[in-house]
Amino acid sequence: MLNKVIDSLRNTTPAATAEAHCDGPCGVYDPSSARIAAEASLSMTKKILALTPPSGDDSVAWANYLNKLGRYVAIKEEQTHLAKEELLVLWTDYFKPVHLEQHPDLHTLFWTAAKACSAVKVEVSLQHATELMEIVEKIHNIFWATKDRDVAWYTAS
Repeated sequence: MLNKVIDSLRNTTPAATAEAHCDGPCGVYDPSSARIAAEASLSMTKKILALTPPSGDDSVAWANYLNKLGRYVAIKEEQTHLAKEELLVLWTDYFKPVHLEQHPDLHTLFWTAAKACSAVKVEVSLQHATELMEIVEKIHNIFWATKDRDVAWYTAS
């Protein structure tokens, strides 16, 4: 019975066909979320490298040090993973063949970005975290060029 009602509705009020060139409505994509996450990864990397273990066997000092280290590592991991997700969404959902024609190194750039995210997660390396930010900046510039807009690159820190 329900199927007959649904079929009747479909026949009397057919829906128009909708088409889109991307998975979400236009204007949803923006590389800024990848930049924020990558910048947080860089910040946590700097904080980890700046930590000084306490001397001696003061258990409270060691507990505070390990707590702080653990929090920085957890945030670095989480934010680097988020940066990777945001970059992969841009790569797979926003960029189209026409963009690849305009920027033939696009696939290599995103592959390198994904690998840079992995390197930031695996190590505590200021070099890798900085390289990730540089790649995200390149992606930012290409993204906005595809929209014929000049959006300045900036960082929060």
